[in-house]
Amino acid sequence: MASRFAVEFDNVTLGYDLHPAVHHLSLGINTADMVALVGPNGAGKSTLLKGIMGQLKPLGGEIKLGVSASDIAYLPQLSQVDRSFPLNVEQMVSLGAWGRTGGFRRLSSEQQDQVSHALCQLGLDGFEKRNLDTLSGGQMQRVLFSRLMLQQAELILLDEPFTGVDTATCKDLLEQISRWRESGKTVISVLHEYGQVREYFPTTLLLSRRAIAYGETRGVLSEENLNKASQFNEAFDSHAEPCLMVGDHSHHD
Repeated sequence: MASRFAVEFDNVTLGYDLHPAVHHLSLGINTADMVALVGPNGAGKSTLLKGIMGQLKPLGGEIKLGVSASDIAYLPQLSQVDRSFPLNVEQMVSLGAWGRTGGFRRLSSEQQDQVSHALCQLGLDGFEKRNLDTLSGGQMQRVLFSRLMLQQAELILLDEPFTGVDTATCKDLLEQISRWRESGKTVISVLHEYGQVREYFPTTLLLSRRAIAYGETRGVLSEENLNKASQFNEAFDSHAEPCLMVGDHSHHD
């Protein structure tokens, strides 16, 4: 029987060099939910995504996945994407199928159709042969979302997908995220715009190195909770000594 949770955190502490960035997190993210991950800068949001992907081993506790590791797709912040690689749009999107075809094998005609469909769905008709370094931020993010569509992963992790992206692109990408959810996929996204969160994301985790609140978005994004997250962040001492599982020490988001 499939787990009702796509991801479950059992008293998880994550950090770097014994500096905890996320503390004692215990909660479950339901399969087919659309979860906004919000909180102040340095709150541990990107760290949490790395923990889910297995890039960062917990200092304590356990992260349990309801999907296989190969069924997770991750989109880093746009500023971390190298666009100097000599690929065109069509080739970049095709990379999303590699998990199923193996590197450098030809795509089947069905997969080629999926590439065309993804490009069409995200408004990239006519961009197939454009090189990545000629694209705007919004166009590049459409390409990366198209590649995610080809991956067909069950759990999709997005790190600030709308930073540096124009309004029209934001709307199209939000609609694509909603389609993923409707098809039963689980989406966890780091976000900063509370208006977007309230409009599109039914569930929110407010993080400030620990879970300040988790659940229905309207209740989580209360003024009281947002103030608490901010105060907790300001009280953090970044010069404290490293420790094993106690204290609030982080140099990373």
